[in-house]
Amino acid sequence: MPNFLLFLVTSLAVTFAPGPDNMQVLARGIAQGRAAGLVAALGFAAGVTFHTTLAALGVAALLRAAPLAFQAIKLAGGAYLVWIGLKALRSHGLATAHQRPPQPLMSIFRQSVLGNMMNPKVTLFFVVFLPQFVDPHGAQGITLQMLELGALFMLQTLIVFSLIGVGAGMIGSWLRRRPRAGLWLDRLAGVTFIALGLRVALRD
Repeated sequence: MPNFLLFLVTSLAVTFAPGPDNMQVLARGIAQGRAAGLVAALGFAAGVTFHTTLAALGVAALLRAAPLAFQAIKLAGGAYLVWIGLKALRSHGLATAHQRPPQPLMSIFRQSVLGNMMNPKVTLFFVVFLPQFVDPHGAQGITLQMLELGALFMLQTLIVFSLIGVGAGMIGSWLRRRPRAGLWLDRLAGVTFIALGLRVALRD
């Protein structure tokens, strides 16, 4: 992999740039703590395997050639994020968190994986991004090279998102000790998810 360092630096820049995935990890960590932030990070990193596989097999090109299918998947992903946000807005706030169980970590993981998979722009990004670092004359086939690059992207995504989740969990712990601030944490998370959902669904 002759462009290993260039690929890694570029991937880190892409992962750190504000977007729906890392903002959701941030919201999860603030709302429910470091464990939830880490599980969300793991879910989004796991979703990368889906997009890598599609890109490697050429399915992303089919999505790009079928605008209606692309729009349908994009709207479904946006609606899913809005639904999560509405659930957070209907909650009673973290000030009364001791009266209700936290959301199961498995549910957070599942929602993170689905949220990542239902964003077709990630697939299109991979089908454009990964081939830039593939050696068409290498001993390994193009498909295998893309799968290896996708695995590397997933690993650095997991590390970066985990750092975000841990930092957000520390902020959330500080806020939860202050009832007035804690009352608005769920609202903040809800508004964040709704805004991200609208951004995913409506942005060209």
